[in-house]
Amino acid sequence: MHLPSRRAGVRLTLLYGALLVASGAVLLALTYLLVLRFPADRVLVDGVGAGTDVSGGRSGGGLPGVRPTAGSGDVFALLQEQAVRQHADQLRQLLMQSGVALAVMLVVSALLGWLVARRVLRPLRAMTGTVRHISAHTLHERLAVAGPADELKELADTVDGLLGRLEGALDSHRRFVADAANALRAPLTQERRLLRETLVDRDATAETFRANSERLLEISERQAHLLESLLALAGSHRGLVHREELDLAPLTESALHVARPDSERLGLKVAAAVGPAPVTGDPALVQRLASCLVDNAVGHNRPGGRVEISTAVRGGHAVLSVANTGDRVAPEQVNRLFEPFRSPGRTAADGHPGLGLVIVHAIALAHDAVISARARPDGGLAVEVVFPARTGDPREGAEDIGQLDKRTGLH
Repeated sequence: MHLPSRRAGVRLTLLYGALLVASGAVLLALTYLLVLRFPADRVLVDGVGAGTDVSGGRSGGGLPGVRPTAGSGDVFALLQEQAVRQHADQLRQLLMQSGVALAVMLVVSALLGWLVARRVLRPLRAMTGTVRHISAHTLHERLAVAGPADELKELADTVDGLLGRLEGALDSHRRFVADAANALRAPLTQERRLLRETLVDRDATAETFRANSERLLEISERQAHLLESLLALAGSHRGLVHREELDLAPLTESALHVARPDSERLGLKVAAAVGPAPVTGDPALVQRLASCLVDNAVGHNRPGGRVEISTAVRGGHAVLSVANTGDRVAPEQVNRLFEPFRSPGRTAADGHPGLGLVIVHAIALAHDAVISARARPDGGLAVEVVFPARTGDPREGAEDIGQLDKRTGLH
């Protein structure tokens, strides 16, 4: 289990040892070269003067002011030859002693490199052990490394941030699974109750069976709608696999056409200002986004209410805007509309599982679009999705959501 850290320790030991040995070898080589360059034919002669160097016969000269006596040339030649031999012997001794010193330095470097590597890797081993100890049940734990703001502290803080995001994602996943289970359990309970009533009732007639069957069919359709919403949400979270050029206008018109029976049943006034709005994205997901916005505006409206939908290009950005009348939504509750199964007043039992705006939000994120929502003072909601331009930030050129009421005429 500790093999990777040992390999790192060995690599660091070899690196530190090699650096120290290389530095020692360079120092010894420079010393050897300096000694080698020192003249070997310079000798010290007593009687000429204390500390005076005399050059011998090879150069054929002498020191200025020094007059060699008879026979002194032979003496100088012998001294010069002896100095050359002594210099060569000193070089050999220096080379041998340097080799021994370098060998000793190699052992010392290896030992020092191992100690330094262990000390450097000690915080990493501690962090590795802590991270290995952390599991799905202990994601609340953190490394919490104290000390100076160095690279190790930055690494520990990064891991702590990652653990925090993982904990949040896991908690969100658990809540989503629990909420989805509750949303699916409610219609199953209703189906079981209707079937039990039909079987227990000995006086049940054909009309009773038909009424219960119609109610079971309605519940089944709600379950199918919920499952389709869950699949669409899962698909939008996977990101974009396919991109192509498309236009929001025909997709929005198609969504309006599908929602026309419901809007006519509620007596809604639908005002559409659909203009060209080219975007790049997945056609199926963008179609789902437009459909969810239209369904949300129609389904959460009051009888005789109003729906305003527009597509346009502003500042190089394709914009889809939807506003509707309806029940009042507290401003502090707007953010909850984008949380699964947590939309106030929207449950699976009434045919609205509360996933419409959640799916819209996920699809918008997959397309790098910016979605904003605002509760209207007189009731209803105003939603705007700004798709990214060809270049630049998708927030550039986005119109304030407060201007949506002025465009739509909803007051």
